[in-house]
Amino acid sequence: MDKKVSPQLTKVNYKKKKNVLSSDVLIPKILAFFAVISIMTTVGIVLILIVESFGFFREIPFWEFISGIQWTPLFEPPQYGILPLISGTLLITLIASVVAIPIGLGSAIYLSEYAPAKVRNIVKPILEILAGIPTIVYGFFALTFVTPVLRFIIPQTEIFNALSAGIVVGIMIIPIISSLSEDAMVAVPTALRNGAYALGSTRLEVALKIVVPAAFSGIVASFVLGLSRAIGETMIVTLAAGNMAVMAYNPLQSLQTLTAYIVSVSSGDTRYGSIEYLTIYAVGMTLFVMTLAMNILASYISRKFREEY
Repeated sequence: MDKKVSPQLTKVNYKKKKNVLSSDVLIPKILAFFAVISIMTTVGIVLILIVESFGFFREIPFWEFISGIQWTPLFEPPQYGILPLISGTLLITLIASVVAIPIGLGSAIYLSEYAPAKVRNIVKPILEILAGIPTIVYGFFALTFVTPVLRFIIPQTEIFNALSAGIVVGIMIIPIISSLSEDAMVAVPTALRNGAYALGSTRLEVALKIVVPAAFSGIVASFVLGLSRAIGETMIVTLAAGNMAVMAYNPLQSLQTLTAYIVSVSSGDTRYGSIEYLTIYAVGMTLFVMTLAMNILASYISRKFREEY
């Protein structure tokens, strides 16, 4: 005997089905709109950098820009060699990597392979708090604490110096390296660890010879991402490293980075549209190319050495 369906129930089911179909059509379009906004924002930033940089290179030869060893666009006679700013940026990044990579990787190995679950759940959030501290606070910490300590230990250290800024930038990027490396290590299957233990390996041997090589792509990607963050750091180097655009070889002396120059010119009295003002975009384009190259390198390494289980 056929069951009769009430008209009201049929009407309710129809409305529910109609609402589901509407959401299935509407939600993807909204999400696609948000994705397009993100892409267009990136494209807009890149286009502005390219267009304004071309305005600069119409006046200054590109070869002079990338090969010159003097950067004095605000003084007479003006010089537009970008190498002093690049060398200062790379020196800060090198010092930061010496600080952050061993500490970040060591803490990641401890959290992944040695720390009990309770300790890991406490230590990792505390470590990641460092990522939430404003960089202006890091800058004052470098200037008012790290620099006096360095000057006490090494009296010839200048008040504004690369060593202090590099150390604090390294402290700032420790959470990035540690967290991403630890995530990569945790993703290594337990079966690999158990197999190594069954063969008589110690915990340290398992960590260094099994887990780290298996998570190598993720670890290297964390290094590159952290160093990209160091290259683009602004406030720490502006406050602690100084504003002397010189070829940086001595970490105890003052220098200027790409980001610090952008800040100094943007906050000054430089006339809009002048060649001095356009140097902001030329330097910004240089910084963009450097960080883009770092990200491409990280992506390549991740694909080449990725282990799939």
